[in-house]
Amino acid sequence: MTRRHSVHGTPDPTWPLYRRVLGAAWDDLPPRVREMHDITNGFAAEGTATVERGTSLAARLIAALFRFPSAGVDVPVCVDFSVKGGVETWTRTFAGRRMVSRQEAGFGRNAHLIVERFGPFAFGLAPVLRDGRLYLYGRTWSLLGVPLPSALVPNGIASEREENGRFHFDVDIAAPLIGSIVHYRGWLVQRGAAS
Repeated sequence: MTRRHSVHGTPDPTWPLYRRVLGAAWDDLPPRVREMHDITNGFAAEGTATVERGTSLAARLIAALFRFPSAGVDVPVCVDFSVKGGVETWTRTFAGRRMVSRQEAGFGRNAHLIVERFGPFAFGLAPVLRDGRLYLYGRTWSLLGVPLPSALVPNGIASEREENGRFHFDVDIAAPLIGSIVHYRGWLVQRGAAS
Protein backbone atom coordinates (compact mmCIF):
# COMPACT_ATOMS: atom_id res chain seq x y z
CA MET A 1 0.00 0.00 0.00
CA THR A 2 1.33 3.44 -0.90
CA ARG A 3 1.41 5.98 1.92
CA ARG A 4 1.73 9.50 0.62
CA HIS A 5 2.98 12.60 2.39
CA SER A 6 -0.31 13.78 3.81
CA VAL A 7 -0.15 16.03 6.84
CA HIS A 8 -2.94 15.86 9.39
CA GLY A 9 -3.32 19.20 11.13
CA THR A 10 -0.47 21.64 11.50
CA PRO A 11 2.91 19.99 12.11
CA ASP A 12 5.04 21.19 14.99
CA PRO A 13 7.67 23.54 13.45
CA THR A 14 10.33 22.01 15.74
CA TRP A 15 9.89 18.58 14.18
CA PRO A 16 12.52 17.34 11.73
CA LEU A 17 11.85 18.28 8.09
CA TYR A 18 10.85 14.82 6.88
CA ARG A 19 8.49 14.33 9.82
CA ARG A 20 6.78 17.64 9.02
CA VAL A 21 6.33 16.77 5.35
CA LEU A 22 5.47 13.07 5.74
CA GLY A 23 2.96 13.61 8.55
CA ALA A 24 1.42 10.35 9.76
CA ALA A 25 3.55 8.30 7.33
CA TRP A 26 6.64 9.26 9.39
CA ASP A 27 5.75 6.55 11.94
CA ASP A 28 5.74 3.92 9.17
CA LEU A 29 9.34 4.57 8.07
CA PRO A 30 11.78 1.75 8.81
CA PRO A 31 13.70 2.57 12.03
CA ARG A 32 17.11 3.20 10.40
CA VAL A 33 15.52 5.47 7.75
CA ARG A 34 13.64 7.41 10.43
CA GLU A 35 16.85 7.78 12.48
CA MET A 36 18.73 9.21 9.48
CA HIS A 37 16.06 11.89 9.04
CA ASP A 38 15.59 12.68 12.73
CA ILE A 39 17.70 15.81 12.35
CA THR A 40 17.17 18.26 15.17
CA ASN A 41 20.72 19.17 16.23
CA GLY A 42 22.80 17.70 13.44
CA PHE A 43 25.06 14.65 13.26
CA ALA A 44 27.40 12.84 10.86
CA ALA A 45 27.05 9.46 9.18
CA GLU A 46 29.60 7.41 7.29
CA GLY A 47 29.73 4.35 5.07
CA THR A 48 30.59 3.32 1.52
CA ALA A 49 29.09 3.67 -1.93
CA THR A 50 29.34 2.41 -5.46
CA VAL A 51 29.19 5.24 -8.01
CA GLU A 52 28.50 5.02 -11.73
CA ARG A 53 28.65 8.07 -13.99
CA GLY A 54 26.94 8.81 -17.30
CA THR A 55 29.33 8.91 -20.23
CA SER A 56 27.81 11.49 -22.58
CA LEU A 57 29.37 14.95 -22.75
CA ALA A 58 26.16 16.53 -21.38
CA ALA A 59 26.07 14.06 -18.46
CA ARG A 60 29.72 14.77 -17.63
CA LEU A 61 29.16 18.55 -17.72
CA ILE A 62 26.09 18.34 -15.44
CA ALA A 63 27.92 16.01 -13.04
CA ALA A 64 30.79 18.50 -12.84
CA LEU A 65 28.40 21.45 -12.31
CA PHE A 66 26.67 19.75 -9.37
CA ARG A 67 29.91 18.21 -8.04
CA PHE A 68 28.49 14.69 -8.23
CA PRO A 69 30.91 11.99 -7.07
CA SER A 70 33.39 10.29 -9.39
CA ALA A 71 32.86 6.68 -10.41
CA GLY A 72 34.21 4.02 -8.09
CA VAL A 73 33.55 0.97 -5.93
CA ASP A 74 33.68 0.97 -2.12
CA VAL A 75 34.00 4.75 -2.14
CA PRO A 76 34.18 6.12 1.42
CA VAL A 77 31.23 8.41 2.17
CA CYS A 78 30.59 10.86 4.99
CA VAL A 79 27.44 12.95 5.29
CA ASP A 80 27.26 15.84 7.74
CA PHE A 81 23.69 16.87 8.54
CA SER A 82 22.95 20.24 10.14
CA VAL A 83 19.76 22.22 10.62
CA LYS A 84 19.00 25.91 11.09
CA GLY A 85 15.62 27.59 10.90
CA GLY A 86 13.95 24.40 9.67
CA VAL A 87 16.37 24.11 6.72
CA GLU A 88 18.66 21.09 6.58
CA THR A 89 22.15 21.29 5.08
CA TRP A 90 23.57 18.02 3.77
CA THR A 91 27.31 18.00 3.14
CA ARG A 92 28.14 14.76 1.35
CA THR A 93 31.80 13.85 0.94
CA PHE A 94 32.70 11.01 -1.43
CA ALA A 95 36.43 10.16 -1.22
CA GLY A 96 37.25 13.79 -0.38
CA ARG A 97 34.91 15.36 -2.98
CA ARG A 98 32.24 17.55 -1.32
CA MET A 99 28.69 18.05 -2.56
CA VAL A 100 26.42 20.38 -0.56
CA SER A 101 22.66 20.81 -0.79
CA ARG A 102 19.95 22.35 1.37
CA GLN A 103 16.52 20.82 1.96
CA GLU A 104 13.37 22.52 3.21
CA ALA A 105 9.58 22.16 3.16
CA GLY A 106 8.06 23.51 -0.04
CA PHE A 107 5.18 25.95 -0.37
CA GLY A 108 3.07 27.29 -3.23
CA ARG A 109 3.64 25.09 -6.29
CA ASN A 110 5.95 22.98 -4.11
CA ALA A 111 3.48 22.48 -1.26
CA HIS A 112 3.81 19.00 0.32
CA LEU A 113 7.18 18.54 -1.39
CA ILE A 114 10.73 18.60 -0.06
CA VAL A 115 12.69 21.26 -1.93
CA GLU A 116 16.37 20.45 -2.40
CA ARG A 117 18.63 23.32 -3.47
CA PHE A 118 21.96 23.03 -5.22
CA GLY A 119 23.18 26.59 -5.63
CA PRO A 120 20.71 28.44 -7.91
CA PHE A 121 18.77 25.27 -8.79
CA ALA A 122 15.83 24.00 -6.71
CA PHE A 123 14.13 20.62 -7.12
CA GLY A 124 10.70 19.75 -5.68
CA LEU A 125 10.75 16.13 -4.51
CA ALA A 126 7.65 14.11 -3.63
CA PRO A 127 8.32 11.68 -0.75
CA VAL A 128 6.37 8.43 -1.08
CA LEU A 129 6.57 5.47 1.30
CA ARG A 130 5.96 2.17 -0.49
CA ASP A 131 6.89 -1.42 0.33
CA GLY A 132 9.10 -0.39 3.24
CA ARG A 133 11.11 2.11 1.18
CA LEU A 134 11.07 5.88 1.07
CA TYR A 135 11.12 7.13 -2.53
CA LEU A 136 11.78 10.72 -3.63
CA TYR A 137 10.37 11.59 -7.04
CA GLY A 138 11.29 14.78 -8.91
CA ARG A 139 8.16 16.87 -9.61
CA THR A 140 9.33 20.47 -10.17
CA TRP A 141 12.51 22.41 -10.75
CA SER A 142 13.57 26.01 -11.06
CA LEU A 143 16.60 28.20 -11.67
CA LEU A 144 16.95 31.34 -9.55
CA GLY A 145 13.28 30.95 -8.60
CA VAL A 146 12.09 30.79 -12.22
CA PRO A 147 10.14 27.56 -12.91
CA LEU A 148 11.63 25.34 -15.61
CA PRO A 149 9.61 23.05 -17.93
CA SER A 150 8.19 20.08 -16.03
CA ALA A 151 8.72 17.87 -19.09
CA LEU A 152 12.47 18.29 -18.59
CA VAL A 153 12.63 17.76 -14.81
CA PRO A 154 15.34 15.20 -13.97
CA ASN A 155 13.55 11.86 -13.79
CA GLY A 156 15.83 9.67 -11.75
CA ILE A 157 14.61 7.97 -8.60
CA ALA A 158 16.09 8.15 -5.13
CA SER A 159 15.15 5.57 -2.53
CA GLU A 160 16.08 4.72 1.04
CA ARG A 161 15.55 1.50 2.94
CA GLU A 162 16.73 -0.52 5.91
CA GLU A 163 18.68 -3.68 5.20
CA ASN A 164 20.51 -5.85 7.74
CA GLY A 165 20.04 -3.14 10.37
CA ARG A 166 21.66 -0.43 8.23
CA PHE A 167 20.40 2.61 6.33
CA HIS A 168 20.80 2.07 2.58
CA PHE A 169 20.46 4.68 -0.17
CA ASP A 170 20.09 4.37 -3.94
CA VAL A 171 20.17 7.62 -5.94
CA ASP A 172 19.80 7.33 -9.72
CA ILE A 173 19.80 10.72 -11.46
CA ALA A 174 18.90 10.92 -15.13
CA ALA A 175 17.42 13.57 -17.40
CA PRO A 176 15.28 13.57 -20.54
CA LEU A 177 17.37 13.77 -23.73
CA ILE A 178 20.55 13.11 -21.71
CA GLY A 179 20.02 9.79 -19.96
CA SER A 180 22.00 8.69 -16.92
CA ILE A 181 24.02 11.38 -15.15
CA VAL A 182 25.07 9.63 -11.94
CA HIS A 183 23.94 6.59 -9.94
CA TYR A 184 25.25 6.10 -6.42
CA ARG A 185 24.16 3.52 -3.90
CA GLY A 186 25.47 2.30 -0.60
CA TRP A 187 24.98 2.41 3.17
CA LEU A 188 25.49 4.76 6.10
CA VAL A 189 25.60 4.49 9.88
CA GLN A 190 25.66 7.39 12.28
CA ARG A 191 29.22 8.16 13.32
CA GLY A 192 30.00 6.42 16.58
CA ALA A 193 27.34 3.74 16.03
CA ALA A 194 28.29 0.10 15.55
CA SER A 195 28.63 -0.67 11.85
